[in-house]
Amino acid sequence: MIDVNRIMEMIPHRYPFLMIDRVKDVVPDHQAVGIKNVTASEPHFQGHFPNHPIMPGVLIVEAMAQTAAVLVVETLGAEAEGKLVYFMSVDNARFRKPVTPGDVLEITVTKVRSRGNVYKFEGKAHASGVLMAEAVFSAMIMDS
Repeated sequence: MIDVNRIMEMIPHRYPFLMIDRVKDVVPDHQAVGIKNVTASEPHFQGHFPNHPIMPGVLIVEAMAQTAAVLVVETLGAEAEGKLVYFMSVDNARFRKPVTPGDVLEITVTKVRSRGNVYKFEGKAHASGVLMAEAVFSAMIMDS
């Protein structure tokens, strides 16, 4: 289990844009599961939407990317810590059910392939065993 303090050593994201609370079930160079505890106090819920809070889909995809970044750092080791990861593409994004405060997202990312510093992943976000969102995305890891 990788806790939030270790995540912040591995990737440069910080509140309010750190979208994962911990990472578990890491299989280096293959797969990891990020955990996001969705809470009503998150700033995006003020405007998305008042009286009907729904986590924006782009933030769910960002949580997938952050989970993938932790997987990459765990795979590559200390030399990759703190490097920036840039989205290159997001494909086949589907948002199946609204994610709301109180949900606990389990975000499974699986590496499809990598070439040099470019990675492609499949991501799936579940809450209570229900598929909430999925996407295929690629990213490039860069020196900060």
